[in-house]
Amino acid sequence: MIKINDLSFYYNKKRPVFEHVSFEMKGGIYGLLGENGVGKTTLLHLIGGLCFPKNGSCKIFDYESAYRNPEMLKQYFFLPEEFNAPAILIGDFIKYNSGFYPNFSETQFDVYLNDFQVEKDRKMSELSFGQKKKVMIAYALALNTPITLLDEPTNGLDIPSKSQFRKIMASAYDESRCILISTHQVRDLESLIDPIIILDRNQVLLNNSVEEITKKLMFSFTAYKPEDALYCEQTMQGYSSVQVNEYGEESILNIEALFNAVVNNKAKIKELFNSNVSNR
Repeated sequence: MIKINDLSFYYNKKRPVFEHVSFEMKGGIYGLLGENGVGKTTLLHLIGGLCFPKNGSCKIFDYESAYRNPEMLKQYFFLPEEFNAPAILIGDFIKYNSGFYPNFSETQFDVYLNDFQVEKDRKMSELSFGQKKKVMIAYALALNTPITLLDEPTNGLDIPSKSQFRKIMASAYDESRCILISTHQVRDLESLIDPIIILDRNQVLLNNSVEEITKKLMFSFTAYKPEDALYCEQTMQGYSSVQVNEYGEESILNIEALFNAVVNNKAKIKELFNSNVSNR
């Protein structure tokens, strides 16, 4: 669905954001992770044609994103972390904007909005930031675009709403959709995202499914500190660690531990997962 080939991008030539990056995204609820300033939002902008590659290409299906072809624009929706809400009724917002997307379902939108406990007859400008976020998440998912880009969607949501978000995301997803979620709130989404993309400065360190990750890495919790751990964190109950899965043991993914293991062992991670990411 999304194909990035030999892409380079910078705001300042001396500090490139991406250099010769190539990877693909197909169906799945992708988690896009990375430290502050590594280019998560920039990548979303590049995919949506809001930023233009300096070299290489970024395509949605067969459309070059930078050209923003009207047929391409029907295929994706981007919800930024922050946005301006017009001073109109929610129902009017839907009426004026949903016509650009042929697969929009008002029935789905109403269900999602009800799950979020937001009344449809409210004015957008009268809602709190968290309520506006709920409306826009419901709208983004009810559009049923093949590609949906969400930048920090759980920011501004309270704890019950985060639970509802996971429920709605799970119900909205099917294998024909690619949903890309940029987030720092990995615990909010740990049970949901698969595959996982981890960005570092200038490059993509990881782009793999949870199954692929747990085949090559073992996540464990022990009373002692493993000597060969790629990452180890002491807790009140013992040690949470990540090791190379030499014997094909089964384990449950810990995304925070994975992230720390990846950013602290870049060469080893490339060696283990080099078939899925190209940064020449």
